[in-house]
Amino acid sequence: MIDAFGRAITYLRISITDRCNLRCEYCMPPQGVPLVAHEDILSYEEIAEVARVAVSMGIEKIRVTGGEPLARRHIERLVALLAAIPGVRDLAMTTNGILLAENAAALKKAGLMRVNVSLDTLNPRRFAQLTRGGELQRVLDGIAAAQAAGLSPIKLNCVMASSREEPDARSVADFGRKEGLEVRYIRRMNLREGRFSIVEGGSGGDCARCNRLRLSCTGVVRPCLFSELGFSVRELGARAALEQALASKPRCGMSSDLSTLKSIGG
Repeated sequence: MIDAFGRAITYLRISITDRCNLRCEYCMPPQGVPLVAHEDILSYEEIAEVARVAVSMGIEKIRVTGGEPLARRHIERLVALLAAIPGVRDLAMTTNGILLAENAAALKKAGLMRVNVSLDTLNPRRFAQLTRGGELQRVLDGIAAAQAAGLSPIKLNCVMASSREEPDARSVADFGRKEGLEVRYIRRMNLREGRFSIVEGGSGGDCARCNRLRLSCTGVVRPCLFSELGFSVRELGARAALEQALASKPRCGMSSDLSTLKSIGG
């Protein structure tokens, strides 16, 4: 798939739930947010069908996101469905790691290739503050389980306020070096203000090289995280929704009052 600006679109990010077991201060308010009704969320079979169509159109890389994807039950069943699609060269997941320890081996067996784990600090008290109650040790245990299972390479997603020289970000860098893990530094973004930057150590935020479309947990294909346009696979069918999102992909992200990170994936 080639968009109007000559970019090859080979990457589909799939948000499978808006639920999350953390309340990170940069992602949602302390009281949480209204949740999508269960019947409005795509089934695993619906997600797999969209992915099959997308791969037939040129998608090669799929990433499962949330919310927190491991908060959805029997996630290994979806992973197996996606892994079985001929033409999927890279199947990854982004997780906060809280439930990774008990799921890593099953995910690897189902066909998941690698994981990105969100980790913003190695200070337990600071972690609890940032996540509003999360336990750092559970994330560290999840990373160790992912290493043992062979989910490699493991990348750490570190959200920072402004600089990788911040104490929290530096602690993540030290941990990454010690464990042989890649670290990606992500500046805090604002969808409504259209504020984002290129991910340090990754390709996200680099509009000139953007190669992705996004599928929300409610079945809306979006051409860009910073766009209010979306095309429903339930209303249009998977191919038409993907084609219209491709045709609508902007040169550069602007802003969005409709998208939320919890339902479309960061």
